[in-house]
Formats: sequence, C-alpha cells, structure tokens
Amino acid sequence: MNVTVWNEYRHEKENATVQNIYPDGIHQTIAEFLQEEGHQVKTAILDEVEHGLTEEVLAETDVLIWWGHKAHDEVKEEIAERVKQRVLAGMGLIVLHSGHFSKVFKKLMGTTCDLKWREADDKERLWVADPSHPITAGLGEYIELEKEEMYGEHFDIPAPDEVVFISWFEGGEVFRSGTTFKRGNGKIFYFRPGHETYSTYHNREIQQVIKNAVNWVAGSNRARPVYGNAKPLEQIAEKG
Repeated sequence: MNVTVWNEYRHEKENATVQNIYPDGIHQTIAEFLQEEGHQVKTAILDEVEHGLTEEVLAETDVLIWWGHKAHDEVKEEIAERVKQRVLAGMGLIVLHSGHFSKVFKKLMGTTCDLKWREADDKERLWVADPSHPITAGLGEYIELEKEEMYGEHFDIPAPDEVVFISWFEGGEVFRSGTTFKRGNGKIFYFRPGHETYSTYHNREIQQVIKNAVNWVAGSNRARPVYGNAKPLEQIAEKG
C-alpha cells in the first residue's frame, strides 16, 4: 500500500508543548506506525512546493491521510481540488481531527462541517458504534482518552454512510467521531481524536484504528464510470 501522510507542520515548529510530544511532526509519528504494517509511506507538508501533493505524488498514492488545523486557508484551491478529484477517482482519504474544516473535506461534504469545541482537558470515551466494521477490528467496546479537545454536536456534515464511533466527553457532549462516506470511486473515513497538545497519536488503540482505516479506505483500480451522452449498446428498434 502506498500511503501519503499530509500535515500542516506548523504547531510543532511554533509550540514547545507540541514539539515535545511530536518532535518530528505529527506526520512522522503516523508514518512510523504505518510503516510497521509494511506500507510504503511518504509524508508531505504545507510549505513544500504544491504542498507536497503534486500530480505525480497523488497518482502514486493509494491512501492519503490529512491533518490540518490553523492554516486551512493557506491550502491552494487548485491543490484541494486536485485531491478531491483523486478521491473521486478512487484514492482513499482519512481526515483526522481538525481536518474537518479543511478545504478538501468541505469540498467533498458540501456542507460547513462546523461543530462545537472546547479545550478543557475533557476525558473522552469513544464508543464502538459498529462492532462489525473492519475499522474497529482488534478493539474493545470503547477507547478511553484521559485528555482531549472536546468536539460536540451538531456536526454539520451530510448523513454518513456509517457511524463507526460515537464519543462522550466529560463535560456532557457527544459527537459522531468516526464516520464513513463514499464519493465517486473513493472511500473516506473521518476520525475525530488528535488535538496537537495531547499525545493521542502515540496511543496504541488510536493507531490501530488508523491502521485499520488505511486498509478499509484503500481504493480498487476500477476505472471511473463514463458520464455524459452515451451511444446505445444495442440497436434501438424504430418506433412506428
């Protein structure tokens, strides 16, 4: 599997707390545990040419993982559209945490993707809402995180194809924290946990979810359907 992990890579360079948790960047932490699965993993960051997402890179990518937060507006429209088109063509996409507000995710959802949020060291309990789903393989009934940023409903997304995880937060809110969508030939998984000031991506259960999700969203090599005016497959009888 060819996986590309994309990250803004801003917080890690500007915030000492984040740098201490992810000294080489969130993207490298994710890349390392995916390499344990035998995947071929590349990383790309915002400040690279074409944000590291050239036509060539995306053409070779089976699954793209996206983490963004403070610099969504700096992502060029043409790059976001390029990623969208690759998803429609069959590339798998995993959108993490604050990537819900990315241009890529909003283009694919067609909604504001807005929500409630709070940074107050809430305990989070991610309940497995679909125990038969491949993304939940190897997990218990829930994942518990002692500290995370709260995201609360209403989450302004289209009705998901599947709700895989539902979160409860210590402050009382709930959230659809693991949702799947199909767009064109591509599959998308949105996964909520992962605020930069917490060590969430070092958690083995969170890593297991992402590993499972890579396998689930991976696209087939099936060609996209042909659209537009179509010639008949058989001769159409004259009507008289």
